[in-house]
Amino acid sequence: VLAEVQLARRRVGNGMSPHVPNADGRYGRTYDVPGEVPLRLTMLGDSTAAGQGVHRAGQTPGALLASGLSALAERPVELRTVATPGARSDDLDRQVALVLADPDPVPDICVIMVGANDVTHRMPPTRSVRHLSSAVRRLRTAGAEVVVGTCPDLGTIEPVQQPLRWLARRASRQLAAAQTIGVVEQGGRTVSLGDLLGPEFAANPRELFGPDNYHPSAEGYATAAMAVLPTVCASLGLWPAEEERPDASRREGFLPVARAAAEAASEAGTEVAAAMPSGPRGPWALLKRRRRRRVPEQEPAPAAPSS
Repeated sequence: VLAEVQLARRRVGNGMSPHVPNADGRYGRTYDVPGEVPLRLTMLGDSTAAGQGVHRAGQTPGALLASGLSALAERPVELRTVATPGARSDDLDRQVALVLADPDPVPDICVIMVGANDVTHRMPPTRSVRHLSSAVRRLRTAGAEVVVGTCPDLGTIEPVQQPLRWLARRASRQLAAAQTIGVVEQGGRTVSLGDLLGPEFAANPRELFGPDNYHPSAEGYATAAMAVLPTVCASLGLWPAEEERPDASRREGFLPVARAAAEAASEAGTEVAAAMPSGPRGPWALLKRRRRRRVPEQEPAPAAPSS
């Protein structure tokens, strides 16, 4: 296992390059209405949330989510990114402080993607989830909706071989399940990001991984954004009402939160949200498998020059 770790570290570009496209700005300016305030979207977390691995701002997950949210809400969206490449969950305290210190209003929606660096740096899951839960609680208390993309499946990174691959997958899924429980308990929603480095990446590594074999390519980020966008819209009340009811044909329904977390960790693109406050086996959650919607890539419009 130690030999596999050393080999993987040599073969994987592990995200230390500082360059990340700046995607911050306003999206959907065609929907501008005088006097109407744009929706505010903030991205927190690690290099995945920031969009490391692509070259254009419009290819980052923040830009893709802002474009999709704007199109579905028919309102402009103001995007801000405080996510930092290499960040672990203990950096969320600093990132949330930046968000709440902003003189502008609290974001309508915050999207957090974090966990991969916690696994690679062997941060104890209890500590990782404690920091994430605290971040969600602070943002929810301030009035923001929160959606968390849970830890991706690191067992699908191409240079990782057995038995390290099995260990990485197990650690990733365990952390994703624990993250789901912590987030739901604080009033947030989660989306399993197995698709980010999961089955689709394993089947198409050359297409969905970026040049460093670690961060997603533009197609990979688009896949992740499609998985998260429906939950972002649903949290803001923008998803069709008929799709909010559990669909038994898609194996959706109310489950004890621990069971829902375990199922979501093993199936990418699955959403978990708080439901009934308690039941015979503890808190319950709603497990959803939402239909994805692709949106065109869109660059932010340049800011108007100050007078």
